[in-house]
Amino acid sequence: MDAKAYLRLAIDQARKTMNNKEGGPFGAVVVDTKDGSVYVASNTVLTEHDPTSHAEINAIREACKKKETHDLTGCILYTTCYPCPMCLSASIWANIKEVYYGCTPEDAEAIGFRDDYIYRYIQEGCKDHEVIDLTQSEREMCLALFGDYAQTISERY
Repeated sequence: MDAKAYLRLAIDQARKTMNNKEGGPFGAVVVDTKDGSVYVASNTVLTEHDPTSHAEINAIREACKKKETHDLTGCILYTTCYPCPMCLSASIWANIKEVYYGCTPEDAEAIGFRDDYIYRYIQEGCKDHEVIDLTQSEREMCLALFGDYAQTISERY
């Protein structure tokens, strides 16, 4: 299968859950290039009552669960829209090095989604307190926890 076929799978899954009012028009497919495994998911924010239940996150979670790993090296992500900051970060954390996408953040913004708004917030240094107020507190206590982790855990992710 090629990118078009995988994106068709993502679109078909997104259309199904979108029409069932489970979430927005977002679908994703994770393909393992090593063994050919395919994991298809869509946005389920509305039914899960979970703002992190984006299609890409759901597909990554499914692939990791089935593969019993947190490392998706060798996998490719196909998604109906450019990943939002959360989904892009999850892809990076999962070691996915290749992403094919359909629509742009501007396309998502045009139908009411905030992807591009969040990207702008990040690009501007996360300083707009109207969006979220970030306050550092108790760094020394937290650094002690980090120190314990650095001494006891061998596997980094």
